[in-house]
Order: sequence, then C-alpha cells, then structure tokens
Amino acid sequence: ENTNNVTKFILHGLTQDRTVAKVCFLLFLLFYTTTIFGNLLIIMTIRTSDLLNSPMYFFLSYLSFVDISYSTVSAPKLIHDLLVEDRTISFAGCMAQLFGTHFFGCTEIFLLMAMAYDRCVAICKPLHYTSVVSPRVCGCLVAASGLGGFVHSLVQTLLILQLPFCGPDNGMDHYFCDVHPLLALACADTHTISVSMAVSSSLISLGCFAVLAVSYTAILVSLRTHSPQGRLKALYTCSSHITVMTLFFGPCIFVYLRPSTTFPADKVVSVFYAIITPMLNPFIYTLRNQEMKNSMKKLWSRTV
Repeated sequence: ENTNNVTKFILHGLTQDRTVAKVCFLLFLLFYTTTIFGNLLIIMTIRTSDLLNSPMYFFLSYLSFVDISYSTVSAPKLIHDLLVEDRTISFAGCMAQLFGTHFFGCTEIFLLMAMAYDRCVAICKPLHYTSVVSPRVCGCLVAASGLGGFVHSLVQTLLILQLPFCGPDNGMDHYFCDVHPLLALACADTHTISVSMAVSSSLISLGCFAVLAVSYTAILVSLRTHSPQGRLKALYTCSSHITVMTLFFGPCIFVYLRPSTTFPADKVVSVFYAIITPMLNPFIYTLRNQEMKNSMKKLWSRTV
C-alpha cells in the first residue's frame, strides 16, 4: 500500500556556503533578469516588425516564450533559496515544479525540431517553401510541440505521484524538484519506474536529436548548390540552431538518459539547460542576424 507521510521537501540547493550563496544570488539574479528581458525583447521585436513575418521568426517568438516560462519554473525558487535558511517546498509545489520543468523542456525540444524542419525546407526546397511551411502548418507544429510536452510531462508526474514518500528523510540534493532526486527519496522499489522514465526520455531526446542531425546534414549537402552569399547566410542561421541544440541537448542527455542514479554534478549540469541556455538564446539568435538587429533598432527608436 502506497502511503505518503511527506508534506514538504527540503532543497539542499547549489551550495551550503553562505558566502558562495550570496555570490550565486547576484549571478543568477542577473541571469534570470537577462533571460526575461532578452526573450521579451525578441517577442516584442518580432510581433511589431513587418519585416520579421517569416515562419522562422514565428517559431523563434514561441521559443522565447517557452524559454521565459522554462526558466521561471526553477530560477526564482533558486534565487530565493540562496538567501534563506528555510529551503522547503510543499509536496504540491514540488509536483507542479516537476510538471512545469518537463512540460516546457520537452516543448522546447519539439520546437527546435520544428525550427530545423523550417530551415530544411527553406534551404533544400526553396520553391515550395511558402506552400509547405504555411501559417496553418506553423500553427499546427507549435500546437503539436505543446501537446507533446504536455503528454510527456503528465506521464512523468503521474509516475512519481504513484510512489510513496514515507520520510523522515525528505531532503534532496538539488535546487528544484526533478525525477532522479524524487526517485531517490521514495520508500519503494523504483527500478521499473526508473527504467520506464529513462526509456521515455531516451526515445524523445535521442529520437529528436537524430531527426535534427539528419535535417542539418541534408541542409549542408544542399548548400553545395547555393551561391557563396546564400551559403554564408544559411550557415549563419543554421549555426545558431546548432549552438542552441548543443547547449540544450548535451546536458539533458547526460542527466536524463540513464536509470535512477544521482550524481553530484547533476544539479550543476542542469543549470546549463534550465538557466544558461534560455539566457543565451536571445544573444545566439540576434548577434548574427542582421534583420533582427535592424528591427530591434527600429523598435528602440520608436520607444525612445
């Protein structure tokens, strides 16, 4: 019989050293603020510019929204806990954080696939681009990304909710509620659930990564027939996507593509996909994109 005597969990956070915690507080506050303002700027620029009406920017605006939401699930709690002694989170809050982390994280994976599909069609089949990647198709791809993220997150959360947490040990060596730390606290045999979750994460992460790799391989092969100027522009765009994929998929694969085993490095690695990547995305997608930079300048001149 599953019993649950735990009403809250204790998050050990990133560090127990108070001096280091204060430094981390300032650092992660800066990271989170940059994430919010950087991604909001991208959304506002795309929504207000008549020049940025292609499917690529449509997907990018939703990616920025997901990045804001994804970072907000864990970053504010992390920042708050760096300055307080009481680092508890309620059971319901923990489950909500688990659901949100996997929902927005998985949605981002599917959005990156949609963006890769968009670039693949634009570069490999330019004459059919407007008919293949129509506004209706773009809307369906975004909706499918959200639905895929919802289903994955719901399954992960329901599997955790089936487990009993008896206590008295309710402390997890992490800064947010995640699968592996919660499995370690369950007072039941979690091997079957652990393997199921690892298989689910593997199918999504490795399957999507394989599709992305095939898409960009096809793009690179197709670029041989383009002009030097067109080839350079396409490479700039694709390099941004590949950079984001590497920053996001690398840490995710390290953390989730294994059965329930917690490593001390997990919480440090998770910082990259939960906080660093959402912060870097605005810079990655704008520094080499002249259209975005010009539109941002026009937006700035109108507001000033």
